[in-house]
Amino acid sequence: MKAANIGISLFLADDAATTRLGEDLALALKGGDCLALSGDLGAGKSSLARALLRAVADDAELDVPSPTFTLVQSYELRIPVSHFDLYRLGDPSELAELGFDEALQTGICLVEWPEMAEGELPKDRIDLKLEHEGEGRRATIRSPAKQFARIQRVLAIRAFLDAHGYADAERRFLTGDASLRAYESIHPHGGGKRVILMDWPRLAEGPPVLDGKPYPKVAHLAWDAYPFVAIANVLRENGFAAPEIFAADYDQGILLIEDLGTDGVLDAGGKPIAERYRASVACLAHLHSLHIPQDIPVTADHVHHIPDFDRTAMTMEARLLIDWHLPWKRGVPASDEERADYLAIWNGLIDELDDTEKNLLLRDFHSPNIIWRAKEKGIQRIGLIDFQDAMIGPTAYDLASIVQDARVTIERDLHDQLIADYLSLRRAQGGFDEAKFLKSWAIMSAQRNCKLAGLWVRLLQRDGKPGYLKHMPRTLAYLAIAFEHEALVPLREWCAKAGIGGV
Repeated sequence: MKAANIGISLFLADDAATTRLGEDLALALKGGDCLALSGDLGAGKSSLARALLRAVADDAELDVPSPTFTLVQSYELRIPVSHFDLYRLGDPSELAELGFDEALQTGICLVEWPEMAEGELPKDRIDLKLEHEGEGRRATIRSPAKQFARIQRVLAIRAFLDAHGYADAERRFLTGDASLRAYESIHPHGGGKRVILMDWPRLAEGPPVLDGKPYPKVAHLAWDAYPFVAIANVLRENGFAAPEIFAADYDQGILLIEDLGTDGVLDAGGKPIAERYRASVACLAHLHSLHIPQDIPVTADHVHHIPDFDRTAMTMEARLLIDWHLPWKRGVPASDEERADYLAIWNGLIDELDDTEKNLLLRDFHSPNIIWRAKEKGIQRIGLIDFQDAMIGPTAYDLASIVQDARVTIERDLHDQLIADYLSLRRAQGGFDEAKFLKSWAIMSAQRNCKLAGLWVRLLQRDGKPGYLKHMPRTLAYLAIAFEHEALVPLREWCAKAGIGGV
């Protein structure tokens, strides 16, 4: 028996509205979804399917022939899509012979004339019926709650765009990140400069991980869009290239922001471009010379307090190594004695940070979050994004994050050059304690890489994402560099005794 579905009815005034619905649905569908398109001849099924396919392909000229005679046409796109037309299907059982089940395992199935194989289609499909109504069409969508929530979200974003001067804008998937955030490129109807839409539903708490608190609260992760807007505004006020905020709905978590460009700091082979990394470090040195207020007004009734990167957050992140990496590496969990010794070492290392320089740290200042703006000058060449989790803490953390880029191998000569550049710039500013900073850098490098060494395993074992393990050798090599500082001798010895390789 088919599960209870939720429905919505939409009036589509013309062909352009039908195209927009197809484009919106392209952003709602995921691999494993079946969209069943029903309606009389000429009701707009093929038009909607064509718009959806072109949106997934991000190609307005994509050839989308009708599969009336071939019965199925497959497209290897961002998400694979198989377009079925069952009007000439001889028997419902033939659907399996067309490779429907295989197509659904890895991609999206669009099915016109689904009534020809009613009993063979998945029960959790999305049904969309198109009917003529006056000069336009009526679209009725019914689906299970999980898929319906995604459809509601893309329609809410469409309503947001309509309300903020982007009616009938073309939407395209841009990227998603490791969190719930996703991004779209928005192209105004009739032309105009592209803007970026940030789709950021409010963060759920999740299960408790430390002292009865969920991970986001312990790690001080941003719950909503206020921190992003606050940090963007304060960076812009201080001359940095952060996105201008054009519109924001804080309750829904939808932002329209400036497009800073598409160039990054890596070459076509994914290797670091030294000039761009050096410019990024120069930008960071300037940021660390400024005093950034901890309380930033965002709206008339909301002030964002930048959280401290405190002992609890540092310790919880460092624990990932002993909670996830060590059991994976050895096949057995850490003993009570090993755990106690490890945490005691970190408690002492964090004590060493008491008198170190503390200021705004962006938290993830590395290649995915840096835009290269070649036509600009000075710090404006470095576009800053994804800083909503910024904290007040040891500034050395951000230098460690760029010099030891988690996803890119920074060879030792460039690694050392970047640190030398930073130290030279900070010395020129005056009042800079280099010895304290270098000790802080080693501790923050070790903290970050212990976190990452555990995170890669957690992504594998808990989240089913094995691809991140490719970063493990690099992470352990970076950790070994941190261990060159005398302050890290106790942690280095603990890791060697525990059998953690590469250090």
